[in-house]
Amino acid sequence: MSPLCRRRGVALLLSLVITEPLCAQADSIPRHRLWTWKDAAILEGFAIATVAIAPLDQRIARRLQDSTVQENRLMSQGSVFVRTVADPGSVIIGVGMYTYGRIAHNAKAADLGLHGTESLIIGAEIGNLLKGIIGRARPALDVTRPHDYQSFRGFRQGGNYQSFPSGHTIAAFAAASSVTSETKRWWPRSVWVIGPTMYGGASAVAFSRMFNNRHWASDVITGAAIGTFAGLKVVQWQHTHPGNRIDRIFLGATVGPGAQGTTITKVSFASPF
Repeated sequence: MSPLCRRRGVALLLSLVITEPLCAQADSIPRHRLWTWKDAAILEGFAIATVAIAPLDQRIARRLQDSTVQENRLMSQGSVFVRTVADPGSVIIGVGMYTYGRIAHNAKAADLGLHGTESLIIGAEIGNLLKGIIGRARPALDVTRPHDYQSFRGFRQGGNYQSFPSGHTIAAFAAASSVTSETKRWWPRSVWVIGPTMYGGASAVAFSRMFNNRHWASDVITGAAIGTFAGLKVVQWQHTHPGNRIDRIFLGATVGPGAQGTTITKVSFASPF
């Protein structure tokens, strides 16, 4: 074979390696890196914030439990509302939106509901694992002991020793990040409206957990970090791996009303294989 033919052959081979074949499966080659330097910068920012505020945990908790603060009816009633919206409200909203999307054949609503619920589940599992392992006492037990940790005590002694991180905050920020990321894909300008609204609401949830003396300030910052990344990464992964098994199962489902005007709903899930 002549040198020219060899060079042309090498060039053709490189073009086939670099360029994704048109007939390749959509999820065979990752289209984007799941973790980037921006993610590292955000994570580092949360870590710095947690370390920086930890020495102030006791002071903040004491201040929020002052009678003049606790007597504020707006804060008291608002904390109950946002806490309920975060958990179990976020799960109910996510599942409801997914169900509505499938029944109404609204792909965007189903996509948003499914991926939002996935974010909540992943964030919750990470949070529950850390709660059990770290075993931090809640401020309600003793507001003067923010450094009361004991490894694996959260598993042994339950809720009073599962302060770190805040589960409600995880749920709120998982919902905020997944909804903001998802809607930005088909309505880019929405980020300037939906983003502040969702993250503002999530921040209110974080504040309510401190106001109710259920979490230290460092608990909610870590919870915000976990929830934010759960939402961002679930949405990113799902959209860079189209046709993945979860989407094939749940977004490939067909839902419709029963025959002859009945209220029976028929659900048929696509095969994951």
